[in-house]
Amino acid sequence: MFENLNVWEVGALLLLALLIFGDRLPAVIADGLRMVRNLRTMARNATTDLSKELGTDIQLEDLHPKAFIRKHLLTEEDEQAIRKPLQGIYDDLRADVTHVHNDLKEVATAVDPRTPAASSSPAPPAPAATTPAPPVPRTATYDEIT
Repeated sequence: MFENLNVWEVGALLLLALLIFGDRLPAVIADGLRMVRNLRTMARNATTDLSKELGTDIQLEDLHPKAFIRKHLLTEEDEQAIRKPLQGIYDDLRADVTHVHNDLKEVATAVDPRTPAASSSPAPPAPAATTPAPPVPRTATYDEIT
């Protein structure tokens, strides 16, 4: 819950809580913890009652509709029968996307000016002792002419 807060922000929050609640801060913290404990107990009791009513062992994670259907209503064979027609479509789509991705990478490397152009023949080696290029003659600008 507080993993994205640094030490200064947590300190500022504690100081703000101390300023708002003052001497009542320990009682407010105790009330908050008691409320969290009561909520956990209520959730545990609700899952226990639901498990008794349905006759299966239900965890809190199983209350998501997809997970509930997958775990309690479908057998492994039913789930495979549902997935089988879609698996081929998924594999074809994944292969097409992979080909498009590879083609885009090839185009990007061909267009990128920072990478050397790919050619069938290797680039000629650079000469060992190169002479500096002669300076390019400077052309006069419009302001200098007028």
